[in-house]
Amino acid sequence: MSNPVAELQVSDGEGKPLEPIIAPSAGHARNPLLEGPVLPTLLRLAAPNVVALTAGTCVVIAETSYIGRLGVESLAAMALVFPFIMLTMTMSGGAMGGGVASAIARAIGANDIQRASTLAAHALIIGFSLGLVFMIGILVFGPALLIAMGGRGNVLMQAVAYTQIFFAGATIPWLMNTLAGILRGTGNMKLPSAMVLTSAVSQIILGGTLGLGLGPVPQFGMRGVAAGSLLAFSISAAAMGWYLLSGRARVNPLVRGFRIQRAMFFDILRVGAVACLSPLQGVMTISILTYMLAHFGTEVLAGYGIGARLEFMLTSIAFAVGMASVPMVGMAIGAGDVARARRIAWTAGTVSFLSVGSVATAIAIFPDIWVRIFTNDPGVIAASRQYLSTAAPFYAFIGLAISLYFSSQGAAKVLPPVLAQTGRLVFIAAGGWLLMSYGGSAQAFFTLAAASMVLLGLSAVASVKFTKWGSS
Repeated sequence: MSNPVAELQVSDGEGKPLEPIIAPSAGHARNPLLEGPVLPTLLRLAAPNVVALTAGTCVVIAETSYIGRLGVESLAAMALVFPFIMLTMTMSGGAMGGGVASAIARAIGANDIQRASTLAAHALIIGFSLGLVFMIGILVFGPALLIAMGGRGNVLMQAVAYTQIFFAGATIPWLMNTLAGILRGTGNMKLPSAMVLTSAVSQIILGGTLGLGLGPVPQFGMRGVAAGSLLAFSISAAAMGWYLLSGRARVNPLVRGFRIQRAMFFDILRVGAVACLSPLQGVMTISILTYMLAHFGTEVLAGYGIGARLEFMLTSIAFAVGMASVPMVGMAIGAGDVARARRIAWTAGTVSFLSVGSVATAIAIFPDIWVRIFTNDPGVIAASRQYLSTAAPFYAFIGLAISLYFSSQGAAKVLPPVLAQTGRLVFIAAGGWLLMSYGGSAQAFFTLAAASMVLLGLSAVASVKFTKWGSS
């Protein structure tokens, strides 16, 4: 009996076979990402991301925990630095990385493997260049920005110490997340997720050892925590780089006769550059809140920092689901199936909303489950409880917005969800200015933050619903 499924080997241009593409035959899907059932396919792709980001959760808990052992001032310093770290990781991974994945997925959906490989090479150039921009920008202007955000005294000194180490190696996380975006664009979620898992374990061990000191290793404090992160990222970047350049992936950046093409940069940047505005606005929103809350003292600032870390951790679930939707939506758009692309987007948004919302609401009801991991300071505990009970139930709307933002990347229609983020930023800035003018309490600012999350989620839904995708 003959095999009903034939495998077509794709060459990299030098005679080396790449991953096989399954050819269609009666009763068989050519590509599960294009023709498989939406929810099971989405969950299958998201599962490795969720597992890896669970390890990332351990990093959040461990890092905040051992920073807490360095003292309340160290926790406050991390609250100041956190927006810059989040900007680096979300812009390189979720924004530009999503733009890379979208471009490659659309090329594969159109069955153009050569173009996908050429896009991968251009993506690496973009990633390295933007890493240099971050390195120079934060090293030069970082201290002034930290002061503008309310950093003072020893809190400021520790925050500056962290940024000096971490951003001296800013090209490392940018290259790591660019490599992950290339792989995810091909539908390979397992290797990037395995590298996130490896990086998480390494970061916990190295960051804790260098930060707190262990055995013969002296305590380097915040500088040690930053160095541990960079070393862990280097391991992941090296492994993914080897895999891609060895010819084992569906695309190979070592394109024969490579030459720089503006059209390839444009295909990535028309999604990635616009998408970068979203995390930038997100960080500006957090920075504005951080600046305003710094006026209430170190305890409130540290308490908010613990709550913001929970937000980042839980919305990583939406990141996992959203990133899984990028190649599915991109391949559907590339193949001209717009209706399927929209079904994927709404399915991913629903999964993200429910999963983030259920966990966040539970922690809002029982905040000590989270708060007491990091501190025993009564003032910080009280501030964290207050923030989480007010804002955490509304993290679900952020999860919804993040997922729809990624799906829009896959469709190369990312500007409307970015404008939804703009609406939240304006809302926080205007509302915060009014509260400061009338002497608003910390609770009032926490309520403002919660309301902005609802606004963001509903605006993201409207942006996808009323935006034309493909030829629809």
